[in-house]
Amino acid sequence: MMTSKSTSKAQTTIPQAVRIALGLRHGDEIAYEIVDGRVVVTRAKPHSPEDDPFGALHEWLDDHQRGEPWRGGRHRSHGPG
Repeated sequence: MMTSKSTSKAQTTIPQAVRIALGLRHGDEIAYEIVDGRVVVTRAKPHSPEDDPFGALHEWLDDHQRGEPWRGGRHRSHGPG
């Protein structure tokens, strides 16, 4: 059995053997399910675009809000002259 401690903010480190078994990488989501008084931890399935309730609104976001590199013409630094 593996254990880990909970911090004052209810955070914990997932043991390396569990991360390997689940194929977890930095930024992956983890799903928790309570079954018969036990917690089952699994790697969450990636979200599909249909699962995003705000998905239809993304077309109205500018590049910066979508997390894409800014490509606008303003705020460019100009060389001497």
